[in-house]
Amino acid sequence: MRSDLALIRRWVPEGAHILDLGCGDGALLDTLAREKGVSGYGLEIDPEGITACMARGVNVIEQNLDQGLANFDDNAYDLVIMTQALQALRRPDLMLDEMLRIAEECIITFPNFAYWRHRFYLGFKGYMPVSKSLPYAWYDTPNIHLSTFNDFERLCRDKDLIIRDQAVGNGDHEAHWSAKLWPNLFGETAVYRIGRHGA
Repeated sequence: MRSDLALIRRWVPEGAHILDLGCGDGALLDTLAREKGVSGYGLEIDPEGITACMARGVNVIEQNLDQGLANFDDNAYDLVIMTQALQALRRPDLMLDEMLRIAEECIITFPNFAYWRHRFYLGFKGYMPVSKSLPYAWYDTPNIHLSTFNDFERLCRDKDLIIRDQAVGNGDHEAHWSAKLWPNLFGETAVYRIGRHGA
């Protein structure tokens, strides 16, 4: 399991009812169900991911996240998780609202566009960066809203949300001392645990 998913696992309460947005092959939900007794669903649009979820016995719904989460009631889940998908949405700000409408907390991971290697690649080579966290060329990337740690934290402040926990790491999602000191420069990936005031 990827180390960012291992970190998420530590933040998920035993027996929680969760919704995993863009759940991919269902590996996270499968692990959480076996190890922490969680229940819930994954949402996925890719047919191969849906097939993989079904093979694992993970409950999965075929759904395009850009169409919103109106089919879920307020406070229907304990936790909503989205890993490496926020930057691929048309309106990530509205998705954050939706995630915290249907749960008290959410966990989000995304690549940091301000990572020093990305800055170097763009500044000195003059091309859009390609890396482990941003593996696509500019013309075939699903990422349409690249951001930085600072951008995301500003969005949380603007929405009056609480950052309850966070972690940063390199392209392998591993923690490193430099990323802890200067996350916006040396952190390639981020994991945030977000909540609403009063929740």
